[in-house]
Amino acid sequence: MTRADLLIIGAGPGGYETAIEAAQAGLTTVLVEAREVGGTCLNEGCIPTKCLCRDAERLSEVSHLTDLGLPPMEASPDFARIAARKDSVVAALRSGVETMLKHPNLTLMRGTARFAAAHTVEVALNEKNESDETTETIEATNVIIATGSVTKFLPIEGAHLPGVLTSTDLLALDHVPRRLCIVGGGVIGMEFASVFSAFGSQVTVLEFCREILPNFDSDVAKRLRTALKQRGIDIVTQARVERISPSGEGELTVGYTLKEREKAVTADRVLMAVGRGPNLTSLNLDDVGIAYTKRGIETDESLQTNIEGVYAIGDINGRCQLAHAATFQGRRALNHILGRTDGIRLDIMPAAVFTAPEAASVGLTLEEAQAQGIEAAVGKAFFRANGKALAMGQSEGLVKLVATSDGRLLGCHILGPHAADLVQEVAALMRLNGTVKDLSETIHAHPTLGEVVLEAARRLG
Repeated sequence: MTRADLLIIGAGPGGYETAIEAAQAGLTTVLVEAREVGGTCLNEGCIPTKCLCRDAERLSEVSHLTDLGLPPMEASPDFARIAARKDSVVAALRSGVETMLKHPNLTLMRGTARFAAAHTVEVALNEKNESDETTETIEATNVIIATGSVTKFLPIEGAHLPGVLTSTDLLALDHVPRRLCIVGGGVIGMEFASVFSAFGSQVTVLEFCREILPNFDSDVAKRLRTALKQRGIDIVTQARVERISPSGEGELTVGYTLKEREKAVTADRVLMAVGRGPNLTSLNLDDVGIAYTKRGIETDESLQTNIEGVYAIGDINGRCQLAHAATFQGRRALNHILGRTDGIRLDIMPAAVFTAPEAASVGLTLEEAQAQGIEAAVGKAFFRANGKALAMGQSEGLVKLVATSDGRLLGCHILGPHAADLVQEVAALMRLNGTVKDLSETIHAHPTLGEVVLEAARRLG
């Protein structure tokens, strides 16, 4: 039996970063991972998709050189090289994580964990462990569950046919599908739609809700949908997918209902992008009494479960399915274990969609503020009036600030170049209880994209 101050199940961003910090703080720490370190984000999510997003962005720039007054160039993607670059980036980062995990207070154990008791876990070891044993029992004073999430599937006929892919499957493809149907217009669906359209696929997106990106600001979502449609992506909203059927050699037909009329689209591959659910498999939570729902493991504001000394961070608790959310939840849980206080604001959580153009958001939308009974106002500014954006040839989009009547910043929503970077300025101000006046009186360099944020604040002032 192994004894530890802290056991962490899952070596995704939340798990491995918390393990490193715990070891540095002097806790004897065991980190258990069934697959590769880095979790979904590094191996099958954020990082590989961002590699593809960057390649797609460059390809789009090449195909629009004449708009910048430059001679045209042939723009034909070499997908084998694109995939190889993606894999090399992932491998380099994974190797870096493994190096960081080499600490005298930290043991990385590879295998699948299940609870035997509230603070006792049995690990079925896999081949990567340098041990002749097949199982290991770990008893820990504190346990953090960080097992992440898994792809959801619609409960429809044909959902698991060959050619119906998860995001992991799509990232592993060795070719660009001629026709790609994406079921779901959330973050995952829209990023892949943007990427594979740029690579040459004929892309159709079927979204059940009235608008794509249902959790984003409505202005941002509508403008993004318009921009992507102009690039040739067919986006159908309010589409209820009913079935997927084989049709012809290697083809799939996706049947859906739109305004009570039956319709269908034929594709070579279908991406199932209808969200992710908590990865509760094999944990044996019921026998040890850890409370959970279909959304995930229930936790308090310290990320502690109903069992003292047992915590759950990241996608597994269903609070926010973002890598950086898992990381900061891990810090909150570790601080609670160590008896430290912190000023982390888990309610101020930036999010981004790496489409072309990018979308990003932090805080409340106007509709959310109003639903909470907050008297709020909006200030908008547009990239088409920004010198840097025009010089870049990327003038599509806007910045939308939401603030209280007395000027306290509530949220920021951006569509446009480098939106993911720009939104961080407002996130930092919100963390410090900043106001519209603070933002409008902060000098911004010229010419920069950040001036669009400044102009939105001035229009609120």
